[in-house]
Amino acid sequence: MNRGSYDKEILTLSDLEASANKKLDKATAGKFFFAFVFVEFYGGGAMDLVTVRANMEAFNRYRIRPRIPVNVDHVDMSVDFCGYKCTMPLGFSPTAFQKMAHPDGEAGTSRAAASAGIPMILSTYSTTSIEDVVKAGQGEGAYCMQLSVMKSRAANLEILKRAEAAGCRAVMITVDCAVLGRRLNEARNEFRVPEHLDLPCLPADCNWRDLVTEDDRLKFDAGVTWQNLIGWARENTSMQIWLKGVYTAEDVILAIDHGVDGVIVSNHGGRQLDTVTATLEALPECVEAAAGRIAVHVDSGFRRGTDIFKALALGASHVWLGRTALWGLAHNGTDGVSLAIKLLHDELRTAMALAG
Repeated sequence: MNRGSYDKEILTLSDLEASANKKLDKATAGKFFFAFVFVEFYGGGAMDLVTVRANMEAFNRYRIRPRIPVNVDHVDMSVDFCGYKCTMPLGFSPTAFQKMAHPDGEAGTSRAAASAGIPMILSTYSTTSIEDVVKAGQGEGAYCMQLSVMKSRAANLEILKRAEAAGCRAVMITVDCAVLGRRLNEARNEFRVPEHLDLPCLPADCNWRDLVTEDDRLKFDAGVTWQNLIGWARENTSMQIWLKGVYTAEDVILAIDHGVDGVIVSNHGGRQLDTVTATLEALPECVEAAAGRIAVHVDSGFRRGTDIFKALALGASHVWLGRTALWGLAHNGTDGVSLAIKLLHDELRTAMALAG
């Protein structure tokens, strides 16, 4: 037990990340995209990357206190999420432009997630349509739609309706994007979406390749408030309504007051406001404020099964991973994403067993 491997070269997510970066170094613009864009766009973040590093470093400040001997012959990692029984408290958070990593893109992530019995959140900036992503899961997965709130509510409404019609169980409204964070690597590299890719979740007749557009269908709504967002969403969908990008107790309480179904403690992987609190450090106060009234999930910085274990121990009921799917895709498409899931599954199960 624990001495075998699925891939003799890839034993951890760190190995997977290194492989992804190495493979993209050899890619050409015609096949995928320039390697530095992949490495820095997906791996980077806002300003000086203080929060990007803090998200990962926070896990090392916590230690596990095992209880022994305990009968751990049967370890049950299953959890319920939106009426779907997941094999473990893990899912894929929304990450944009997945076909930049591999042609399988979001459909590949969907197939891997559905096969493993874990949920997936699709990005507004997906390079595959919500309909095709759900279809790729062949009816086996649990899907949610991430919503970036644009100034045009009509554009937002179109995404909501399509997601609900496709069978999504929840809308995850991103609330930490009143404006785009200062991502210096994207500015230095003059980041552009490759010409051969499309963003089919966005309105078909808008120029989303213009990253400084004034089109209200593409521009973040900086005027969002509790009063003008949650009520609008509730009136326009029967899906569960979650907020992604919450990391204070005060906002968890407001979320409860406004009837939100759940929150994801998230700082956007360090890609929005630099030097904010690491999500693992923000988690306890959010869990305490929720007091079991709504579910509290968390993302950002996860690399190991013990990281997931620590988040669960601190009160999260589910963990979401973003960059992991991208590394898996870059490594080996759908099979690479499945490999990532298997590694984390085994690491988490081992942590649970050895911790008693």
